[in-house]
Amino acid sequence: MSADIKSHGSFVWSIAELLRGDFKQSEYGKVILPFVVLRRLDCILEETKHAVLDMAKSLPDDMDDDARDTLLSGAVGQDIRLYNLSRFTFASLKGQDAKDIHKNLLDYITKFSGNVRDIFLDKFLFTDQLKRLNDAGLLYQVFDKFTQIDLHPDAISNLEMGYLFEDLIRRFSEISNETAGEHYTPREVIRLIVSLLLVNDKDALTGSGVIRQVYDPAAGTGGMLAIAEMEMKALNERIRVELFGQELNPESFAICKSDMLVTGHNPENIAFGNTLTQDAHANRCFHYMLSNPPYGVDWKKYADPIKDEAAEDGMSGRFGAGLPRISDGQLLFLQHMISKMRNDEQGSRIGIVMNGSPLFTGGAGSGESEIRRWMLENDWIEAIIALPTDLFYNTGIQTYVWLLTNRKESARRGKVQLIDASGERFWKSMRKSLGSKRREIPEEATEEIARIYAEMLNGDSDWSDVSKIFDTTDFGYREIRVERPLKLAFAVTSEALETLRDAKPFLKLDDDTQARVIGALQDHLPDDERWTCRDDFDIALTAALREARVKIGAPVRKAILSALSERDEDAEICTDKKGNPEPDTDLRDHELVPLVEDWQNYVAREVLPFVPDAWVDESHTDAQDGGVGRVGYEINFNRYFYKYVPPRPLEEIDAELKSLEAEIAGLLQEVVD
Repeated sequence: MSADIKSHGSFVWSIAELLRGDFKQSEYGKVILPFVVLRRLDCILEETKHAVLDMAKSLPDDMDDDARDTLLSGAVGQDIRLYNLSRFTFASLKGQDAKDIHKNLLDYITKFSGNVRDIFLDKFLFTDQLKRLNDAGLLYQVFDKFTQIDLHPDAISNLEMGYLFEDLIRRFSEISNETAGEHYTPREVIRLIVSLLLVNDKDALTGSGVIRQVYDPAAGTGGMLAIAEMEMKALNERIRVELFGQELNPESFAICKSDMLVTGHNPENIAFGNTLTQDAHANRCFHYMLSNPPYGVDWKKYADPIKDEAAEDGMSGRFGAGLPRISDGQLLFLQHMISKMRNDEQGSRIGIVMNGSPLFTGGAGSGESEIRRWMLENDWIEAIIALPTDLFYNTGIQTYVWLLTNRKESARRGKVQLIDASGERFWKSMRKSLGSKRREIPEEATEEIARIYAEMLNGDSDWSDVSKIFDTTDFGYREIRVERPLKLAFAVTSEALETLRDAKPFLKLDDDTQARVIGALQDHLPDDERWTCRDDFDIALTAALREARVKIGAPVRKAILSALSERDEDAEICTDKKGNPEPDTDLRDHELVPLVEDWQNYVAREVLPFVPDAWVDESHTDAQDGGVGRVGYEINFNRYFYKYVPPRPLEEIDAELKSLEAEIAGLLQEVVD
């Protein structure tokens, strides 16, 4: 972030201080952010104000609205799709009587073209804030401060405006305890994602007549889209880049749409609303997609339409592969993006940054595992890059960039590249922390990560601990169910009888029958005998009940067998009516067999030598392929990039403990003295 941007950010922040006492801290952004947008638009439109007003006077009253908008926007020039028909500018407003500032500002805002007017009135709800400012006697002070800052594109570029919004949103989010990371992504992280998306496409993007469409389903303030366009035009200034997005937060949407307006893009391509439930671009596919969806944010409040869509549309819809747990919707965004891949020769490329949860959360058969399975078996995942911690403004957690495509080059087919870019060589400390952001990825590190990816380095020389390439099947496994036989011994003990008295089926008996059952067990079954065969005990139990002339149903009999039994390795195996061993559910285990290995060979090598009486439940099968065991997929970075760190010598630890003891003793002595 340049010194100018920091200066602008500090100046705007100082304006927010005027609101102290009359506005809550959580409300500062609702006043300041729309004022920043308004001042930016004013700086852009001021030069052509008279030309626009003259054009408006020359147009007939019955002219078609679309034609009228086109001509008036044309009078502004710069390929900008907006205009303002108020006679005021910030400069001329400053020359008016201060007591009329509220009325005049309303005139100024309501005479913007409809696409801008809606931003201020419907999304920023700016007229409400202006009234509050006016009632508090603060409106002219705030307005006057904004006239002192130059936000013309010649003074501050579109990219720099993005930085300015980042800085302001971070500050407002911190003081109001909101989730800043839901609004934007650090620019160097975006540059890395864009570099990875474009590094192998440079030839395809050059030449004339090239058109590419870029989409962000969680667009925030539009930073990802803006940088994607900037990097693509750096490769080919003649390329036409069409930007699309959708955003749920009203303020972020307003900023993003404003940015699209002043940069000449179609503002209608930026939609407001929930991408997961109201896909505003339902019939579109895109060349490039990139996003930073919210981490660990639940989707409970809009779960019903998502579940309904998954059930009704199945694999032909967006969420047919599976639904992740309700506490985290990141994989819903990724499935949504995959549904928008182009099925032509150009295909699509996706870059998305997520936390670690989508890599490994959920066992075989879970929604997360099935989504990973779907992506890997369709061979869409190209690479996953682990980023350094402490990169984001609102969290210091580990994050990962996923790269997906449906047009893999031949060398990558059936392969996935994992890159561990979390080490010190890929980041540098910031001089001053910004929230939780204490590190940044320097430009040279971005270039190095892109090179490692582009060249498909696979444990080569200096990069053996950074980049590794795997087959897609390496991440799959079969979760087989391993059973062991049930072995029970039986005895009539006081503890066993107490357990029986508390059993629900037994409690349903009347008092007389309960007493007769207990009597039969005590009188007709020796209390010093221990049966190690269930069949033998069952025969003895039948005889005892018959002698006592007690009749019981199957539930009570089952309760007696359960209460009087205990597991005993020396007992005989319990069998069912067909003579097959019954499994002991307490000893049930699950083995994860690599997908590339035969499960029978695995069991023979890894299970039977240690538990010879074990067997695999072959009825426990996968719902998709019908094979034994449920198929699961997980990508465990720590396993593949684990670095052994030997423990410190005991002598060193002992010396440190003694040093600490001496230090504590000294501190205690100071207290006593």
